[in-house]
Amino acid sequence: MPVALHVVDHPLIADSLTRVRDETTPNALFRQELSRIGTLLLAEATKGLPTHSVGVQTPLTATLGRQLDSQPVMVPVLRAGLGFLGPAQDLLPNADVGFIGVARDETTHQPKPYVNKLPESLAGRQCIVLDPMLATGGSLAHTVQLLIERGADMRIIVVCVLAAPEGIELLRSIDADIAVYTAALDERLTDTAFIWPGLGDAGDRQFGSPA
Repeated sequence: MPVALHVVDHPLIADSLTRVRDETTPNALFRQELSRIGTLLLAEATKGLPTHSVGVQTPLTATLGRQLDSQPVMVPVLRAGLGFLGPAQDLLPNADVGFIGVARDETTHQPKPYVNKLPESLAGRQCIVLDPMLATGGSLAHTVQLLIERGADMRIIVVCVLAAPEGIELLRSIDADIAVYTAALDERLTDTAFIWPGLGDAGDRQFGSPA
């Protein structure tokens, strides 16, 4: 199925993206700038969430407002996706949160799942996947399939800082309705499946190398 790709052009995103790409940016500043990008991307990605009219009493009079029809389900892909969880909860404090853990096999570059904590049923729920790097697309394809198995029946929104063409093509090969919101579509993957020019390992740059 086609993947709706949205490269969000915003001067504040561009400013922060420059800092997260910079190899000299320390971890604390990297997390701060990643959160800033996440806030702006999520604001764009959620513009189409359905709402309904409600009455509200102001200090002066009765008027009408709008509320979300339902709260989305946020799904950070561990561990790098945790960098977007803070801004997601700031914007949608009542949203449910599920967790998917996927490690990368450094030899095969294939995803190795290790955590699956999702609501029992996702039918009728807007799922928003948080994963800063869409590289090979393997982790996201795995995550999307898990969401569909739990009944996700709406377009799945993916929010990432960077995407590679190879990852987008893999998502297009699976039977799923997906919208990707990203700060940049980079050139390609390297032989070791890192995004080029990229920003390195988003998990390591947030939390330090586990090695």
